[in-house]
Amino acid sequence: MWQIRKTDDTAKQATTGSLVANDLRTETLDYINLKVELHRRLLDLINLSALEKMTRPQIETEIGELVHEQLALQKHALNQEERKRLVSDILDELLGLGPLEPLLQDHSITDILVNGHDVVFVERNGILERVDTRFKDERHLLRIIQKIVSAVGRRVDESSPFVDARLPDGSRVNAIVPPLAVDGSLLSIRKFAKTPISMAKLGELGSVPPVIADVLKGIVQARRNVLISGGTGSGKTTLLNAMSSFIDERERIVTIEDSAELQLQQIHVARLETRPPNIEGKGEITQRDLVKNALRMRPDRIIVGEVRAGEAFDMLQAMNTGHDGSMTTVHANTARDALSRLEQMIGMSGIEISPRSARAQIASALHVVVQIGRLSDGRRRLLSLSEIVGMEGEVVTMQEIFRFKMQGRDENNEVIGHFEATGIRPKMMEDLAAHGINLSPDLFRPDRVIA
Repeated sequence: MWQIRKTDDTAKQATTGSLVANDLRTETLDYINLKVELHRRLLDLINLSALEKMTRPQIETEIGELVHEQLALQKHALNQEERKRLVSDILDELLGLGPLEPLLQDHSITDILVNGHDVVFVERNGILERVDTRFKDERHLLRIIQKIVSAVGRRVDESSPFVDARLPDGSRVNAIVPPLAVDGSLLSIRKFAKTPISMAKLGELGSVPPVIADVLKGIVQARRNVLISGGTGSGKTTLLNAMSSFIDERERIVTIEDSAELQLQQIHVARLETRPPNIEGKGEITQRDLVKNALRMRPDRIIVGEVRAGEAFDMLQAMNTGHDGSMTTVHANTARDALSRLEQMIGMSGIEISPRSARAQIASALHVVVQIGRLSDGRRRLLSLSEIVGMEGEVVTMQEIFRFKMQGRDENNEVIGHFEATGIRPKMMEDLAAHGINLSPDLFRPDRVIA
């Protein structure tokens, strides 16, 4: 058995004090106080370095004995179920993220939103709901936030009061603390499935019909450059992951992200992540720096998690100079807005370029714009698939191939609608055929309703 107990005087001092718990069956303030107090005592009693060499069942056994001893000293009699729950919660404090652990383990939850230490919301099936989870106080919440961001080499404090980070499973984390957060620290976690959602799964959910999925597969395999557009939480990264599964295993892929969250399944993937400035305000590495560096890494395809500023120009340049099949995402409400945003980002690059030249870069670099969105009933769907066909005067010309047509709501307040073809035969059909991808012309019949 591993020796996790400390043998110094600190361990003896840790057995003094009073513990109070009125009800261990609910997440009451008294229960939280008991849990946090026991956690603090165990930190004094155990040898943390020994925990690194033990499995969770071994740690659970050892911690269980220590918890039993501490409760006995204070004359707290707990039944087996109560003790098991208390030990589990304390293990979450020691090894995990405390009160957040049960929410992170719940696969039905996609977002966790902490608004101060005593208000927590989650999103299930696109609907927000409040849960009973709470932290003891602001210090408890700050400690959990520090634990998250320090694991990826970042920090959050008064001098740097907001931060983007990620969890080991790729889930995206944003934290903002006082003085910017007026009513207490704010924490947002966008969870990602441990197994990425496949295109087949998106078909089952009704987000992308199998017919359109086949078209997307052909677009990727024919090395067309793709821009995925959508609002916050619309599923851009999920769709990007699903589409990337169609990339040939023999290709070298370089991914560039602010916070690494892409879950590509190929073997030959080089992942790059930006770096924030240090405490002196130096050492920052931006997405634009990484895009420029990626060009020297012999990539077949470059995937940028999301373009937000001047890196859009470098990304378009890469698409125009032999890195066909590259993909990225952008925040925008429509496909046309997405192109306008790209034009604005080119202006943010600091390069003197006329609006017409910027649009010409966009028209020659991009082939397909996929618009996705989260509907009012919480469901995420592909709303439009459009092809860029060139320039007409000063305007980038684009034609919509497929779209989702909304028709109303049912008795459960869910959106009623269907996917349909617009009747336009894509110009890229010839390029797809050159890569051995033959799509039936019937796919694009205007009278076709896609299930």
